[in-house]
Amino acid sequence: MSVCGAAADRGLGGNEWVSGTPSAALSREHLAQYSDLAVTWMQEYLRIDTSNPPGNEMRAAKFFKKILDEEGIENRVFEYAPGRGDLWARIPASSHVSHGQPDMAHPTPEQGPAKRPIILLNHMDVVTSVAAHWRVAPFSGDIKDGYIWGRGAQDMKDEGLAQLVVMVMLKREKVALDRDVIFLAVADEEVGDTGTDWFIAHEGDLLEDAEFLINEGGENLLENGKVKYVGVDVGEKTTFWLHLVAHGRPGHASRPIPDSAPDRLVAALDKIIAYRTPLRVLPVVDEFLRDMAPYEPPERAAYYRNIRKAIQDKKFRDELDGDESLNFLLRDTISLTMLGGSEQTNVIPAEAWANLDVRILPGGDPHEVLEALRRLVNDPDVTIEPLEPNFRVANYSGTDNSLYAQIREVAAKYFPGTPVVPHITSGYTENQRYRPLGIVAYGFNPYTATDEEGNTEHANDERIRVEEVRRGPRILFDVVVGVAGK
Repeated sequence: MSVCGAAADRGLGGNEWVSGTPSAALSREHLAQYSDLAVTWMQEYLRIDTSNPPGNEMRAAKFFKKILDEEGIENRVFEYAPGRGDLWARIPASSHVSHGQPDMAHPTPEQGPAKRPIILLNHMDVVTSVAAHWRVAPFSGDIKDGYIWGRGAQDMKDEGLAQLVVMVMLKREKVALDRDVIFLAVADEEVGDTGTDWFIAHEGDLLEDAEFLINEGGENLLENGKVKYVGVDVGEKTTFWLHLVAHGRPGHASRPIPDSAPDRLVAALDKIIAYRTPLRVLPVVDEFLRDMAPYEPPERAAYYRNIRKAIQDKKFRDELDGDESLNFLLRDTISLTMLGGSEQTNVIPAEAWANLDVRILPGGDPHEVLEALRRLVNDPDVTIEPLEPNFRVANYSGTDNSLYAQIREVAAKYFPGTPVVPHITSGYTENQRYRPLGIVAYGFNPYTATDEEGNTEHANDERIRVEEVRRGPRILFDVVVGVAGK
């Protein structure tokens, strides 16, 4: 590794300069410049409206390309549909050699070939927003009350920005690398995954048989000014969206019909909302809870230390139903998200419908979930069908590798005494698309966030603290250099 530790010092924006990390060897002036760039670029990036639909991610790709071109970093843009595109960039192994390190581009037999690459993956699209419901305009990128505000500040323009700054740091600091570092910004993650799917199908060679991938999905929970845990997403639940249609006799609303389609639909949904799917403990969840037990109150800690026994306890099960942070880890979940019926108030329709967002734990069987709901509703005039014909089986990445070890090492420097835990995320991420290619894919977030801040993802008033934007790229740099630097 060409960058090594230096003495600890006070950093920027109240953050510590952490000794023993690759970034600690960089000059104070350079670190200040990178922090300033991160804030400026974050504001600029948040001002680019890539709401999906329709996406318009080429706007963001052009933003990235301009910076990468100015920095002399190899990059390519692929516009696979009008206004929709992906951007790929790369800093090759041994593209720079510093501090007298040998040139790995022409390795000696003792040095061996370069290692398989690491990919920094991000998506450029964001979910839609209603400006009238925000305190600060969603595409303003304004700084207010210590935050940078904008749609994508939590999901996931913040991480894409950190990855961009890392690429610039690697290039400017001439860090000697023993594996390629690939930056991949894709379109359409929030709706159809067409960006990632197109890239894998048409430009898969540019992934170069990568070994590691860092993407969204991790969580570093901040409580009372201290990081409670560093959660590394090693697996995700998979989506299984369902469409319910209730059928009944239509008519004029002035004469109620007891078995109308809307009434049948409401009766079916009432059963589904009250239904609790079976509890199941995955090994990774068991490990996560045991790691977190020492940081919980005594009664809860006892549950966490033996979660398989805890789920047999009625009191715990009753508490679990109302615990949003724990419930999704132990069961498949069902959320009612969409409803439809008549287009006129005085018309009873022949059909009424609803959509359910079902999330299935790894190893779960979607057919079993579907049949359980059909038996539960038990109404021949209510149909339940998948919205998408192809279900993707969930996958995992293990933790016995140099990337996970480096995340642990870096986290221990920045957040001493904080557990680093493998985590299952409630939301789907495109890690699921890349693991079948033989890539170890993690969700790792270089930022910390409180529950309140994290809950602005996909919600109103999405924002990120300025101090996090200044520090986050440095944490990610230390992870990347630790696993890719010589």
